[in-house]
Amino acid sequence: MEKRWIISPKDDVSEIERFSELLTIEKSLAALLMKRGITTQEDADLFFNPDISKLHDPFLMKDMDKAVERLSQAIIKNEKILVYGDYDVDGTSAVALVYSFLSEVIGADYKKYVEYYIPDRYSEGYGISEQGILYCKEQGFTLLISLDCGIKANDKVDMANSFGIDVIICDHHLADEILPNAVAILDPKCKECNYPYKELSGCGVGFKLIQGYCKHFELPDELWLSKLDLVAISIASDIVLITGENRILAYFGLIMINKFPRMGIRSIIEQAGIKIHYPIKEETLFSRVISISDIVFYIGPRINAAGRMKTGRESVRLLICEDEDKSIDIGKNINTQNDERRDLDQKATQEAIAMVEDSDEFQNKKSVVIYNPNWTKGIIGIVASRLVEKFYRPTIVLTQSSDGLITGSARSIKEFNIYEGINYCADLLEHFGGHKYAAGLSLKEENLELFMTKFEEFVCDNLKEDSFIPEINVDLELELSEITPNFVKNLKRFSPFGPGNMAPVFLSKNVVEEGNGRIVGDKHIKMRVLYPDKASQPIDAIAFNLKEYFEQIAAKNTFDILYHVEENTWNNNTTIQLNIKDIKITSKEESFSSLLIQ
Repeated sequence: MEKRWIISPKDDVSEIERFSELLTIEKSLAALLMKRGITTQEDADLFFNPDISKLHDPFLMKDMDKAVERLSQAIIKNEKILVYGDYDVDGTSAVALVYSFLSEVIGADYKKYVEYYIPDRYSEGYGISEQGILYCKEQGFTLLISLDCGIKANDKVDMANSFGIDVIICDHHLADEILPNAVAILDPKCKECNYPYKELSGCGVGFKLIQGYCKHFELPDELWLSKLDLVAISIASDIVLITGENRILAYFGLIMINKFPRMGIRSIIEQAGIKIHYPIKEETLFSRVISISDIVFYIGPRINAAGRMKTGRESVRLLICEDEDKSIDIGKNINTQNDERRDLDQKATQEAIAMVEDSDEFQNKKSVVIYNPNWTKGIIGIVASRLVEKFYRPTIVLTQSSDGLITGSARSIKEFNIYEGINYCADLLEHFGGHKYAAGLSLKEENLELFMTKFEEFVCDNLKEDSFIPEINVDLELELSEITPNFVKNLKRFSPFGPGNMAPVFLSKNVVEEGNGRIVGDKHIKMRVLYPDKASQPIDAIAFNLKEYFEQIAAKNTFDILYHVEENTWNNNTTIQLNIKDIKITSKEESFSSLLIQ
Protein backbone atom coordinates (compact mmCIF):
# COMPACT_ATOMS: atom_id res chain seq x y z
CA MET A 1 0.00 0.00 0.00
CA GLU A 2 1.46 3.34 -1.07
CA LYS A 3 1.84 5.94 1.64
CA ARG A 4 2.17 9.70 1.61
CA TRP A 5 5.28 11.11 3.24
CA ILE A 6 4.46 14.29 5.14
CA ILE A 7 7.74 16.17 5.46
CA SER A 8 7.88 18.52 8.45
CA PRO A 9 8.83 22.11 7.48
CA LYS A 10 12.40 23.14 8.22
CA ASP A 11 13.01 25.49 11.12
CA ASP A 12 15.27 28.54 11.07
CA VAL A 13 18.88 27.33 10.81
CA SER A 14 20.26 30.05 13.09
CA GLU A 15 17.70 29.20 15.80
CA ILE A 16 18.60 25.53 15.56
CA GLU A 17 22.30 26.33 15.92
CA ARG A 18 21.63 28.59 18.91
CA PHE A 19 19.51 25.94 20.65
CA SER A 20 22.04 23.23 19.86
CA GLU A 21 24.86 25.20 21.46
CA LEU A 22 22.68 26.08 24.46
CA LEU A 23 21.87 22.41 25.16
CA THR A 24 25.17 20.98 23.86
CA ILE A 25 23.39 18.42 21.68
CA GLU A 26 23.45 17.66 17.96
CA LYS A 27 21.78 20.20 15.66
CA SER A 28 19.42 17.55 14.34
CA LEU A 29 18.20 16.74 17.86
CA ALA A 30 17.87 20.42 18.72
CA ALA A 31 15.67 20.74 15.63
CA LEU A 32 13.68 17.72 16.79
CA LEU A 33 13.04 19.35 20.16
CA MET A 34 11.87 22.55 18.49
CA LYS A 35 9.43 20.60 16.33
CA ARG A 36 7.94 19.23 19.54
CA GLY A 37 7.37 22.70 20.93
CA ILE A 38 10.40 22.71 23.22
CA THR A 39 12.27 25.96 22.63
CA THR A 40 13.71 27.03 26.01
CA GLN A 41 16.33 25.67 28.38
CA GLU A 42 13.68 25.25 31.08
CA ASP A 43 11.36 23.25 28.82
CA ALA A 44 14.24 21.07 27.65
CA ASP A 45 15.40 20.40 31.22
CA LEU A 46 11.91 19.26 32.21
CA PHE A 47 11.55 17.15 29.06
CA PHE A 48 14.90 15.42 29.49
CA ASN A 49 14.64 15.16 33.28
CA PRO A 50 11.03 14.41 34.32
CA ASP A 51 10.38 15.50 37.91
CA ILE A 52 8.00 13.55 40.15
CA SER A 53 7.35 16.72 42.15
CA LYS A 54 5.73 18.21 39.04
CA LEU A 55 2.73 15.88 39.29
CA HIS A 56 -0.50 17.82 39.76
CA ASP A 57 -2.19 18.07 43.12
CA PRO A 58 -4.79 15.25 43.11
CA PHE A 59 -7.28 17.52 44.87
CA LEU A 60 -7.50 19.63 41.71
CA MET A 61 -9.68 16.80 40.40
CA LYS A 62 -13.38 17.31 40.99
CA ASP A 63 -14.82 15.12 43.78
CA MET A 64 -11.39 14.01 45.03
CA ASP A 65 -12.22 15.30 48.51
CA LYS A 66 -15.48 13.34 48.49
CA ALA A 67 -13.75 10.18 47.27
CA VAL A 68 -11.01 10.34 49.91
CA GLU A 69 -13.53 11.07 52.67
CA ARG A 70 -15.80 8.15 51.70
CA LEU A 71 -12.88 5.76 51.34
CA SER A 72 -11.42 6.74 54.70
CA GLN A 73 -14.85 6.33 56.32
CA ALA A 74 -15.08 2.80 54.93
CA ILE A 75 -11.61 1.91 56.24
CA ILE A 76 -12.22 3.39 59.69
CA LYS A 77 -15.58 1.64 60.07
CA ASN A 78 -14.33 -1.70 58.74
CA GLU A 79 -16.75 -1.66 55.83
CA LYS A 80 -16.31 -4.16 53.03
CA ILE A 81 -14.86 -2.57 49.88
CA LEU A 82 -15.10 -4.09 46.39
CA VAL A 83 -12.47 -2.92 43.90
CA TYR A 84 -14.10 -3.34 40.48
CA GLY A 85 -12.32 -2.94 37.14
CA ASP A 86 -12.52 -3.65 33.44
CA TYR A 87 -10.95 -6.85 32.05
CA ASP A 88 -8.33 -5.20 29.84
CA VAL A 89 -4.80 -4.13 30.84
CA ASP A 90 -5.85 -0.67 32.01
CA GLY A 91 -8.63 -2.08 34.18
CA THR A 92 -6.70 -4.99 35.66
CA SER A 93 -3.61 -2.89 36.39
CA ALA A 94 -5.87 -0.30 38.06
CA VAL A 95 -7.52 -2.96 40.20
CA ALA A 96 -4.12 -4.36 41.18
CA LEU A 97 -2.98 -0.84 42.10
CA VAL A 98 -5.95 0.10 44.32
CA TYR A 99 -6.31 -3.37 45.83
CA SER A 100 -2.64 -3.62 46.79
CA PHE A 101 -2.75 -0.08 48.20
CA LEU A 102 -5.77 -0.88 50.38
CA SER A 103 -4.15 -4.09 51.58
CA GLU A 104 -1.17 -2.06 52.79
CA VAL A 105 -3.30 0.65 54.43
CA ILE A 106 -5.73 -1.75 56.12
CA GLY A 107 -3.02 -4.14 57.29
CA ALA A 108 -2.92 -7.81 58.22
CA ASP A 109 -6.70 -8.40 58.15
CA TYR A 110 -7.25 -6.74 54.78
CA LYS A 111 -8.76 -9.85 53.18
CA LYS A 112 -11.75 -9.54 55.51
CA TYR A 113 -12.55 -6.08 54.19
CA VAL A 114 -11.36 -5.72 50.60
CA GLU A 115 -11.82 -7.84 47.50
CA TYR A 116 -11.47 -7.33 43.77
CA TYR A 117 -13.88 -8.11 40.96
CA ILE A 118 -13.30 -8.36 37.21
CA PRO A 119 -16.42 -8.90 35.09
CA ASP A 120 -16.49 -11.82 32.67
CA ARG A 121 -16.02 -10.51 29.13
CA TYR A 122 -18.48 -13.05 27.72
CA SER A 123 -21.30 -13.32 30.27
CA GLU A 124 -21.19 -9.79 31.73
CA GLY A 125 -19.57 -7.61 29.11
CA TYR A 126 -17.79 -4.30 29.59
CA GLY A 127 -18.22 -2.08 32.63
CA ILE A 128 -20.23 -2.37 35.82
CA SER A 129 -22.60 -5.31 35.42
CA GLU A 130 -25.82 -6.31 37.10
CA GLN A 131 -24.14 -9.54 38.13
CA GLY A 132 -21.35 -7.56 39.76
CA ILE A 133 -23.81 -5.40 41.73
CA LEU A 134 -25.71 -8.48 42.91
CA TYR A 135 -22.42 -10.06 44.02
CA CYS A 136 -21.62 -6.88 45.91
CA LYS A 137 -24.98 -7.03 47.69
CA GLU A 138 -24.81 -10.76 48.48
CA GLN A 139 -21.33 -10.49 49.99
CA GLY A 140 -22.15 -7.45 52.11
CA PHE A 141 -19.99 -4.83 50.39
CA THR A 142 -21.04 -1.25 51.11
CA LEU A 143 -18.51 0.57 48.93
CA LEU A 144 -17.67 -0.18 45.31
CA ILE A 145 -14.73 1.52 43.61
CA SER A 146 -14.99 1.24 39.82
CA LEU A 147 -11.82 1.62 37.77
CA ASP A 148 -11.56 2.27 34.02
CA CYS A 149 -15.35 2.03 33.79
CA GLY A 150 -18.55 3.37 35.32
CA ILE A 151 -18.88 6.83 33.81
CA LYS A 152 -21.94 5.74 31.80
CA ALA A 153 -23.29 3.17 34.28
CA ASN A 154 -26.20 5.32 35.49
CA ASP A 155 -28.64 2.41 35.88
CA LYS A 156 -26.11 0.16 37.58
CA VAL A 157 -25.11 2.88 40.05
CA ASP A 158 -28.79 3.47 40.85
CA MET A 159 -29.15 -0.27 41.40
CA ALA A 160 -26.17 -0.26 43.77
CA ASN A 161 -27.58 2.71 45.66
CA SER A 162 -30.90 0.88 46.10
CA PHE A 163 -29.00 -1.86 47.93
CA GLY A 164 -27.19 0.62 50.19
CA ILE A 165 -23.94 0.39 48.24
CA ASP A 166 -22.02 3.61 47.59
CA VAL A 167 -19.99 3.93 44.39
CA ILE A 168 -16.77 5.84 43.72
CA ILE A 169 -16.15 6.05 39.96
CA CYS A 170 -12.58 6.34 38.67
CA ASP A 171 -12.76 6.57 34.89
CA HIS A 172 -11.17 8.38 31.95
CA HIS A 173 -13.81 7.90 29.26
CA LEU A 174 -16.16 10.55 27.94
CA ALA A 175 -19.30 11.08 30.00
CA ASP A 176 -22.90 11.57 28.93
CA GLU A 177 -24.79 14.75 29.79
CA ILE A 178 -26.34 13.09 32.86
CA LEU A 179 -23.75 11.61 35.22
CA PRO A 180 -24.28 8.55 37.42
CA ASN A 181 -25.52 9.19 40.96
CA ALA A 182 -22.23 8.13 42.54
CA VAL A 183 -20.87 9.42 45.84
CA ALA A 184 -17.82 10.67 43.90
CA ILE A 185 -16.84 10.74 40.22
CA LEU A 186 -13.15 11.05 39.38
CA ASP A 187 -12.84 11.63 35.65
CA PRO A 188 -10.74 14.48 34.23
CA LYS A 189 -12.78 14.38 31.01
CA CYS A 190 -16.00 15.37 32.79
CA LYS A 191 -17.07 18.86 31.74
CA GLU A 192 -17.13 20.23 35.29
CA CYS A 193 -13.70 18.85 36.18
CA ASN A 194 -10.92 21.44 35.98
CA TYR A 195 -8.05 19.01 36.49
CA PRO A 196 -5.13 20.40 34.40
CA TYR A 197 -4.31 17.15 32.59
CA LYS A 198 -7.07 15.33 30.74
CA GLU A 199 -5.28 12.31 29.29
CA LEU A 200 -4.77 10.03 32.30
CA SER A 201 -5.38 6.31 31.86
CA GLY A 202 -8.02 4.59 33.95
CA CYS A 203 -5.25 3.27 36.17
CA GLY A 204 -3.85 6.81 36.27
CA VAL A 205 -7.11 8.08 37.76
CA GLY A 206 -6.98 5.31 40.37
CA PHE A 207 -3.40 6.36 41.06
CA LYS A 208 -4.53 9.94 41.74
CA LEU A 209 -7.05 8.58 44.25
CA ILE A 210 -4.40 6.78 46.28
CA GLN A 211 -2.04 9.75 45.93
CA GLY A 212 -4.80 12.01 47.24
CA TYR A 213 -5.49 9.64 50.14
CA CYS A 214 -1.81 9.59 51.10
CA LYS A 215 -1.56 13.37 50.87
CA HIS A 216 -4.65 13.96 53.01
CA PHE A 217 -3.53 11.58 55.75
CA GLU A 218 0.20 12.38 55.40
CA LEU A 219 1.08 8.78 54.69
CA PRO A 220 4.53 7.84 53.29
CA ASP A 221 5.04 8.68 49.62
CA GLU A 222 6.33 5.15 49.11
CA LEU A 223 2.73 3.89 49.28
CA TRP A 224 1.88 5.57 45.97
CA LEU A 225 5.33 5.77 44.41
CA SER A 226 5.58 1.95 44.57
CA LYS A 227 2.61 1.65 42.19
CA LEU A 228 4.11 3.64 39.31
CA ASP A 229 5.05 0.47 37.43
CA LEU A 230 1.36 -0.44 37.09
CA VAL A 231 0.55 3.06 35.86
CA ALA A 232 3.28 2.86 33.20
CA ILE A 233 1.88 -0.47 31.97
CA SER A 234 -1.60 1.04 31.69
CA ILE A 235 -0.35 4.15 29.87
CA ALA A 236 1.50 2.08 27.28
CA SER A 237 -1.22 -0.54 26.81
CA ASP A 238 -4.18 1.83 26.64
CA ILE A 239 -2.40 4.03 24.02
CA VAL A 240 -2.98 7.29 25.89
CA LEU A 241 -0.84 10.37 25.28
CA ILE A 242 2.65 10.26 26.77
CA THR A 243 2.77 13.97 27.41
CA GLY A 244 2.64 16.15 30.51
CA GLU A 245 1.78 14.19 33.63
CA ASN A 246 1.67 10.87 31.75
CA ARG A 247 5.27 11.39 30.63
CA ILE A 248 6.36 11.74 34.25
CA LEU A 249 4.35 8.71 35.34
CA ALA A 250 5.60 6.56 32.46
CA TYR A 251 9.22 7.66 32.94
CA PHE A 252 9.39 6.70 36.61
CA GLY A 253 7.20 3.64 36.09
CA LEU A 254 9.69 2.31 33.54
CA ILE A 255 12.53 2.86 36.00
CA MET A 256 10.66 0.68 38.51
CA ILE A 257 9.99 -2.04 35.94
CA ASN A 258 13.66 -2.10 34.94
CA LYS A 259 15.25 -1.84 38.36
CA PHE A 260 12.74 -3.18 40.89
CA PRO A 261 10.13 -5.25 39.03
CA ARG A 262 7.39 -6.83 41.12
CA MET A 263 7.19 -10.62 40.95
CA GLY A 264 4.33 -10.75 38.47
CA ILE A 265 5.85 -8.30 36.01
CA ARG A 266 9.19 -10.06 36.16
CA SER A 267 7.41 -13.35 35.42
CA ILE A 268 5.75 -11.85 32.33
CA ILE A 269 9.06 -10.42 31.10
CA GLU A 270 10.71 -13.82 31.43
CA GLN A 271 7.80 -15.60 29.72
CA ALA A 272 8.05 -13.10 26.85
CA GLY A 273 11.65 -14.15 26.33
CA ILE A 274 13.12 -10.73 27.08
CA LYS A 275 16.57 -11.18 28.59
CA ILE A 276 17.12 -8.73 31.44
CA HIS A 277 19.87 -9.15 34.03
CA TYR A 278 18.52 -7.81 37.33
CA PRO A 279 19.14 -5.60 39.04
CA ILE A 280 20.00 -3.03 36.36
CA LYS A 281 22.27 -0.68 38.25
CA GLU A 282 22.92 1.89 35.55
CA GLU A 283 21.68 2.29 32.00
CA THR A 284 24.56 2.24 29.57
CA LEU A 285 24.42 3.09 25.90
CA PHE A 286 23.77 -0.47 24.78
CA SER A 287 22.08 -1.98 27.82
CA ARG A 288 18.80 -3.84 27.23
CA VAL A 289 15.99 -2.14 29.10
CA ILE A 290 12.20 -2.48 29.00
CA SER A 291 10.61 0.28 26.91
CA ILE A 292 7.08 1.45 26.19
CA SER A 293 7.11 -0.61 22.98
CA ASP A 294 8.07 -3.71 24.99
CA ILE A 295 4.98 -3.18 27.14
CA VAL A 296 2.81 -2.65 24.05
CA PHE A 297 4.04 -5.73 22.19
CA TYR A 298 5.10 -8.20 24.90
CA ILE A 299 3.83 -7.37 28.38
CA GLY A 300 0.42 -5.83 27.70
CA PRO A 301 -0.86 -8.60 25.36
CA ARG A 302 -0.03 -11.24 27.95
CA ILE A 303 -1.86 -9.38 30.71
CA ASN A 304 -4.76 -8.92 28.29
CA ALA A 305 -4.80 -12.58 27.27
CA ALA A 306 -6.38 -13.78 30.51
CA GLY A 307 -9.37 -11.46 30.07
CA ARG A 308 -9.70 -12.41 26.41
CA MET A 309 -9.49 -16.17 26.89
CA LYS A 310 -10.73 -16.91 30.42
CA THR A 311 -10.84 -14.34 33.23
CA GLY A 312 -9.08 -11.07 33.93
CA ARG A 313 -8.88 -12.08 37.59
CA GLU A 314 -5.81 -14.12 36.66
CA SER A 315 -4.07 -10.95 35.50
CA VAL A 316 -4.79 -9.23 38.81
CA ARG A 317 -3.60 -12.30 40.70
CA LEU A 318 -0.32 -12.12 38.83
CA LEU A 319 0.17 -8.38 39.31
CA ILE A 320 -0.40 -8.54 43.07
CA CYS A 321 1.44 -11.83 43.63
CA GLU A 322 4.33 -11.66 46.10
CA ASP A 323 5.34 -15.33 45.94
CA GLU A 324 7.97 -16.11 43.33
CA ASP A 325 6.90 -19.71 42.65
CA LYS A 326 3.22 -18.75 42.33
CA SER A 327 4.04 -15.83 40.06
CA ILE A 328 5.99 -18.16 37.78
CA ASP A 329 3.07 -20.61 37.63
CA ILE A 330 0.50 -17.88 36.92
CA GLY A 331 2.82 -16.28 34.37
CA LYS A 332 3.22 -19.58 32.51
CA ASN A 333 -0.54 -20.10 32.50
CA ILE A 334 -1.18 -16.62 31.13
CA ASN A 335 1.55 -17.09 28.52
CA THR A 336 -0.21 -20.26 27.35
CA GLN A 337 -3.47 -18.34 27.09
CA ASN A 338 -1.65 -15.69 25.06
CA ASP A 339 -0.46 -18.39 22.64
CA GLU A 340 -4.04 -19.63 22.33
CA ARG A 341 -5.26 -16.08 21.77
CA ARG A 342 -2.65 -15.54 19.05
CA ASP A 343 -3.75 -18.69 17.21
CA LEU A 344 -7.40 -17.62 17.36
CA ASP A 345 -6.82 -14.06 16.20
CA GLN A 346 -4.56 -15.15 13.34
CA LYS A 347 -7.23 -17.57 12.09
CA ALA A 348 -10.00 -14.98 12.47
CA THR A 349 -7.88 -12.32 10.75
CA GLN A 350 -7.29 -14.57 7.75
CA GLU A 351 -11.03 -15.26 7.54
CA ALA A 352 -11.86 -11.56 7.85
CA ILE A 353 -9.39 -10.53 5.14
CA ALA A 354 -10.86 -13.17 2.83
CA MET A 355 -14.39 -11.86 3.52
CA VAL A 356 -13.36 -8.36 2.45
CA GLU A 357 -11.24 -9.35 -0.56
CA ASP A 358 -13.83 -11.78 -1.92
CA SER A 359 -16.74 -9.34 -1.69
CA ASP A 360 -17.54 -6.88 -4.47
CA GLU A 361 -19.76 -5.04 -2.00
CA PHE A 362 -16.90 -4.31 0.40
CA GLN A 363 -14.57 -3.27 -2.41
CA ASN A 364 -16.85 -0.32 -3.18
CA LYS A 365 -17.29 0.82 0.42
CA LYS A 366 -15.34 3.34 2.49
CA SER A 367 -15.82 1.38 5.71
CA VAL A 368 -15.37 -2.26 6.70
CA VAL A 369 -18.11 -3.76 8.87
CA ILE A 370 -18.05 -7.56 9.00
CA TYR A 371 -19.89 -10.13 11.10
CA ASN A 372 -19.10 -13.73 11.94
CA PRO A 373 -21.03 -15.29 14.84
CA ASN A 374 -18.29 -17.90 15.37
CA TRP A 375 -15.45 -15.53 16.19
CA THR A 376 -14.34 -15.28 19.80
CA LYS A 377 -15.40 -12.01 21.40
CA GLY A 378 -12.04 -11.56 23.09
CA ILE A 379 -10.06 -11.25 19.86
CA ILE A 380 -12.26 -9.12 17.59
CA GLY A 381 -10.52 -5.89 18.63
CA ILE A 382 -7.21 -7.34 17.49
CA VAL A 383 -8.79 -8.45 14.21
CA ALA A 384 -10.23 -4.96 13.67
CA SER A 385 -6.76 -3.44 14.15
CA ARG A 386 -5.26 -5.86 11.63
CA LEU A 387 -7.94 -4.99 9.07
CA VAL A 388 -7.20 -1.28 9.48
CA GLU A 389 -3.54 -2.02 8.78
CA LYS A 390 -4.49 -4.05 5.69
CA PHE A 391 -7.25 -1.93 4.13
CA TYR A 392 -6.93 1.45 5.89
CA ARG A 393 -10.66 1.96 6.42
CA PRO A 394 -12.72 2.65 9.55
CA THR A 395 -13.43 -0.91 10.67
CA ILE A 396 -15.92 -2.70 12.89
CA VAL A 397 -15.67 -6.44 13.54
CA LEU A 398 -18.78 -8.10 14.98
CA THR A 399 -19.60 -11.45 16.53
CA GLN A 400 -22.35 -13.10 18.57
CA SER A 401 -22.37 -12.51 22.33
CA SER A 402 -23.78 -14.76 25.03
CA ASP A 403 -26.77 -12.49 25.65
CA GLY A 404 -28.05 -12.95 22.11
CA LEU A 405 -26.86 -9.56 20.92
CA ILE A 406 -24.24 -8.85 18.30
CA THR A 407 -21.16 -7.28 19.86
CA GLY A 408 -18.35 -5.48 18.11
CA SER A 409 -15.00 -3.74 18.36
CA ALA A 410 -14.20 -0.70 16.22
CA ARG A 411 -10.87 0.73 15.13
CA SER A 412 -10.23 3.78 12.99
CA ILE A 413 -7.86 5.69 10.76
CA LYS A 414 -6.20 9.03 11.40
CA GLU A 415 -8.83 11.26 9.79
CA PHE A 416 -11.93 9.67 11.32
CA ASN A 417 -13.49 9.84 14.81
CA ILE A 418 -15.06 6.40 15.04
CA TYR A 419 -16.84 7.20 18.31
CA GLU A 420 -18.76 9.95 16.51
CA GLY A 421 -19.53 7.57 13.66
CA ILE A 422 -20.99 5.02 16.05
CA ASN A 423 -22.85 7.70 17.99
CA TYR A 424 -24.51 8.72 14.68
CA CYS A 425 -26.06 5.22 14.68
CA ALA A 426 -27.01 5.29 18.38
CA ASP A 427 -30.71 4.71 17.66
CA LEU A 428 -29.81 1.25 16.32
CA LEU A 429 -27.56 0.25 19.21
CA GLU A 430 -28.08 -1.24 22.65
CA HIS A 431 -24.77 -0.06 24.12
CA PHE A 432 -21.63 1.69 22.90
CA GLY A 433 -18.63 3.60 24.21
CA GLY A 434 -15.00 4.37 23.53
CA HIS A 435 -12.55 6.88 22.08
CA LYS A 436 -11.74 8.62 18.81
CA TYR A 437 -9.81 5.66 17.42
CA ALA A 438 -11.30 2.68 19.28
CA ALA A 439 -14.77 1.81 20.49
CA GLY A 440 -17.10 -1.04 21.39
CA LEU A 441 -20.78 -1.57 20.67
CA SER A 442 -23.66 -4.03 20.79
CA LEU A 443 -26.88 -4.26 18.79
CA LYS A 444 -29.76 -6.56 17.93
CA GLU A 445 -29.29 -8.75 14.88
CA GLU A 446 -32.32 -7.26 13.13
CA ASN A 447 -30.58 -3.86 13.17
CA LEU A 448 -27.33 -5.07 11.61
CA GLU A 449 -28.04 -4.22 7.96
CA LEU A 450 -29.43 -0.81 8.86
CA PHE A 451 -26.40 -0.14 11.05
CA MET A 452 -23.95 -1.05 8.28
CA THR A 453 -25.76 1.25 5.86
CA LYS A 454 -25.99 4.17 8.26
CA PHE A 455 -22.38 3.86 9.41
CA GLU A 456 -21.15 3.75 5.80
CA GLU A 457 -23.23 6.86 5.09
CA PHE A 458 -21.53 8.74 7.94
CA VAL A 459 -18.05 7.65 6.81
CA CYS A 460 -18.72 8.78 3.21
CA ASP A 461 -20.04 12.15 4.39
CA ASN A 462 -17.09 12.83 6.68
CA LEU A 463 -14.03 11.62 4.80
CA LYS A 464 -12.36 12.85 1.62
CA GLU A 465 -10.86 10.52 -0.95
CA ASP A 466 -7.27 11.21 0.09
CA SER A 467 -8.14 10.33 3.69
CA PHE A 468 -7.80 6.68 2.67
CA ILE A 469 -4.12 7.03 1.79
CA PRO A 470 -2.02 6.30 4.90
CA GLU A 471 0.40 9.02 5.92
CA ILE A 472 3.80 8.87 7.55
CA ASN A 473 4.90 12.05 9.28
CA VAL A 474 8.61 12.67 8.77
CA ASP A 475 10.46 14.60 11.47
CA LEU A 476 13.89 15.23 9.93
CA GLU A 477 16.18 14.40 7.06
CA LEU A 478 19.47 12.86 8.23
CA GLU A 479 22.77 11.95 6.69
CA LEU A 480 23.69 8.40 7.70
CA SER A 481 26.99 9.73 9.05
CA GLU A 482 25.04 11.67 11.70
CA ILE A 483 23.88 8.43 13.33
CA THR A 484 26.69 8.03 15.85
CA PRO A 485 26.72 6.40 19.30
CA ASN A 486 26.50 9.86 20.87
CA PHE A 487 23.52 10.70 18.67
CA VAL A 488 21.77 7.51 19.84
CA LYS A 489 22.63 8.27 23.46
CA ASN A 490 21.01 11.71 23.24
CA LEU A 491 18.08 10.39 21.21
CA LYS A 492 17.28 7.94 23.99
CA ARG A 493 16.72 10.92 26.28
CA PHE A 494 13.60 11.73 24.22
CA SER A 495 11.94 8.57 25.51
CA PRO A 496 9.53 7.29 26.68
CA PHE A 497 8.01 7.35 23.22
CA GLY A 498 4.33 7.03 22.50
CA PRO A 499 1.30 9.05 21.38
CA GLY A 500 2.10 12.76 21.67
CA ASN A 501 5.81 11.97 21.66
CA MET A 502 6.23 9.34 18.98
CA ALA A 503 9.62 7.87 18.16
CA PRO A 504 10.98 10.24 15.49
CA VAL A 505 10.85 9.22 11.85
CA PHE A 506 13.98 10.16 9.90
CA LEU A 507 14.50 10.40 6.14
CA SER A 508 17.70 9.52 4.29
CA LYS A 509 17.81 9.86 0.51
CA ASN A 510 19.46 7.94 -2.30
CA VAL A 511 20.99 5.09 -0.35
CA VAL A 512 21.89 1.65 -1.67
CA GLU A 513 22.09 -1.81 -0.15
CA GLU A 514 25.62 -3.04 0.55
CA GLY A 515 25.16 -6.29 -1.36
CA ASN A 516 24.35 -8.96 1.21
CA GLY A 517 20.69 -8.17 1.78
CA ARG A 518 18.33 -11.09 2.31
CA ILE A 519 14.70 -11.97 3.02
CA VAL A 520 14.07 -13.04 6.62
CA GLY A 521 10.86 -14.40 8.10
CA ASP A 522 9.36 -14.69 4.58
CA LYS A 523 8.38 -11.01 4.36
CA HIS A 524 11.12 -8.82 5.89
CA ILE A 525 14.38 -7.48 4.46
CA LYS A 526 17.59 -7.60 6.48
CA MET A 527 20.30 -5.42 4.94
CA ARG A 528 23.02 -2.80 5.37
CA VAL A 529 22.62 0.60 3.73
CA LEU A 530 25.14 3.23 2.66
CA TYR A 531 25.60 5.96 0.04
CA PRO A 532 26.78 4.87 -3.42
CA ASP A 533 29.09 7.82 -4.03
CA LYS A 534 30.32 8.70 -0.55
CA ALA A 535 32.92 7.25 1.76
CA SER A 536 30.34 6.17 4.33
CA GLN A 537 30.20 3.20 6.65
CA PRO A 538 27.26 0.86 6.06
CA ILE A 539 24.64 0.70 8.80
CA ASP A 540 22.42 -2.25 9.74
CA ALA A 541 18.75 -2.03 8.80
CA ILE A 542 15.61 -4.13 8.99
CA ALA A 543 12.53 -3.46 6.82
CA PHE A 544 9.53 -5.29 8.24
CA ASN A 545 6.80 -6.36 5.79
CA LEU A 546 8.50 -4.64 2.85
CA LYS A 547 9.56 -7.73 0.90
CA GLU A 548 8.08 -6.33 -2.34
CA TYR A 549 11.03 -3.92 -2.64
CA PHE A 550 13.72 -6.58 -2.34
CA GLU A 551 14.34 -7.26 -6.03
CA GLN A 552 14.69 -3.56 -6.88
CA ILE A 553 17.00 -3.01 -3.90
CA ALA A 554 19.10 -6.07 -4.77
CA ALA A 555 19.41 -4.71 -8.34
CA LYS A 556 21.35 -1.76 -6.90
CA ASN A 557 18.65 0.85 -7.43
CA THR A 558 19.01 3.83 -5.14
CA PHE A 559 16.16 4.41 -2.74
CA ASP A 560 14.89 6.77 -0.04
CA ILE A 561 14.08 5.38 3.39
CA LEU A 562 11.98 6.44 6.36
CA TYR A 563 13.11 4.87 9.61
CA HIS A 564 13.42 4.87 13.36
CA VAL A 565 16.90 4.72 14.87
CA GLU A 566 16.96 1.81 17.31
CA GLU A 567 19.26 -0.63 19.03
CA ASN A 568 19.20 -4.31 18.20
CA THR A 569 20.34 -6.88 20.75
CA TRP A 570 21.32 -10.34 19.50
CA ASN A 571 23.43 -12.91 21.33
CA ASN A 572 24.26 -10.32 24.01
CA ASN A 573 25.60 -7.95 21.37
CA THR A 574 23.80 -4.63 20.83
CA THR A 575 24.26 -2.51 17.73
CA ILE A 576 22.64 0.52 16.10
CA GLN A 577 19.96 -0.45 13.59
CA LEU A 578 17.57 1.41 11.30
CA ASN A 579 14.01 0.15 11.57
CA ILE A 580 12.76 1.06 8.09
CA LYS A 581 9.08 2.05 7.91
CA ASP A 582 8.82 2.74 4.18
CA ILE A 583 10.88 2.70 0.99
CA LYS A 584 10.66 4.60 -2.29
CA ILE A 585 12.88 3.56 -5.18
CA THR A 586 14.51 6.71 -6.62
CA SER A 587 16.54 5.54 -9.61
CA LYS A 588 13.48 4.34 -11.52
CA GLU A 589 11.66 6.62 -13.93
CA GLU A 590 8.38 6.71 -12.04
CA SER A 591 7.68 9.94 -10.19
CA PHE A 592 6.70 9.78 -6.56
CA SER A 593 5.96 13.50 -6.32
CA SER A 594 2.25 12.85 -5.79
CA LEU A 595 3.08 10.98 -2.63
CA LEU A 596 5.59 13.48 -1.27
CA ILE A 597 4.29 16.57 0.54
CA GLN A 598 6.74 19.23 1.52
